[in-house]
Amino acid sequence: MRAWGVTYDTGFTNLATTTHEPFDPDIVAADMRIIRAELHADAVRITGGVADRLEIAARHAAAAGLEVWYCPFTNDLTADQLLAFLLDAAERAERIRREGANIRFLTGSEIGIMTIGLMPGDTLTERAAVLADPARLREILPRVQRETNALLARAAAGARARFGGLIGYASLPMEAVDWTPFDFIATDAGYRDADNAAALPANLATMASHGKPFAITEFGCAPFTGAADRGSRSDIIGYDERTAQPTRLTETVERDEPEQATYLRDLLGVYDAGGVDTAFVYTFAARHLPTSDDPERDFDLGSFGIVRVLPPGRTGTAYPAMPWEPKAAFHALAEYGRARRHASAV
Repeated sequence: MRAWGVTYDTGFTNLATTTHEPFDPDIVAADMRIIRAELHADAVRITGGVADRLEIAARHAAAAGLEVWYCPFTNDLTADQLLAFLLDAAERAERIRREGANIRFLTGSEIGIMTIGLMPGDTLTERAAVLADPARLREILPRVQRETNALLARAAAGARARFGGLIGYASLPMEAVDWTPFDFIATDAGYRDADNAAALPANLATMASHGKPFAITEFGCAPFTGAADRGSRSDIIGYDERTAQPTRLTETVERDEPEQATYLRDLLGVYDAGGVDTAFVYTFAARHLPTSDDPERDFDLGSFGIVRVLPPGRTGTAYPAMPWEPKAAFHALAEYGRARRHASAV
């Protein structure tokens, strides 16, 4: 692979809250320095739905020497609102690029399900229910794909006029994206599980055959026994539908951080062999899923983060003053990053 890194969530918006609270620019800056110096990552994919936060994090990532993938990840916007958000983001990314940053721009993430009006439903919960209904999805999918691609074409043209670097989009397979307007191909569906493991090499070969660089913008699992066989389905958190806040674990599991670490290292090897240009571990930290001394509220068990977010007011010991502690996955990725950097220096 040319590059690897982690996703960094600045706050996914849902029901008047975000998944990164509080957002502290000083902590963000320190996180970026750690991602570069301790994980030895090449790149960071910065996501979220708050415009200023994306720019703040991108500037700190650039200052740390990371390749920046500037990637709005919005929710519950209309198509017109999304387009305005994306074009503003492209202008912000261009200002950072002109200051010397190594930066790429993605015209959103998973907009087919996240945007109001493309799929039925005014909320993410309602749209996700449609996605989970195969018969209904088959009925509406051709229209969703047409309208998603029409919106992406407008976004790509607008971004191209505002941003002078490479442009892509973080896709879902169901969107059937037309990659013609983009410089590189990217998918959020990089997760391996027991059902797709055998087919994964062939799927990677298909994606790599388009003649453009191919990126995996998401892959990971939670830190419990059996999570590696579930991949993206290892999210075991129940949420309050009125507030989008975590309320419970949906099942009892056994913490197994080495399983998460092994899954990530294995997949980086698969992607390297499969012709992937860049891969991003999902995710650095899930701020909305803190650990707890109460086993029934240890939401980190369902977190794909490579660090364990501490309860409010607590800070870690491995990195004093940081509101998290590294998991086994963090250490495994740091070893991977060191080995890559050593190999490139020889």
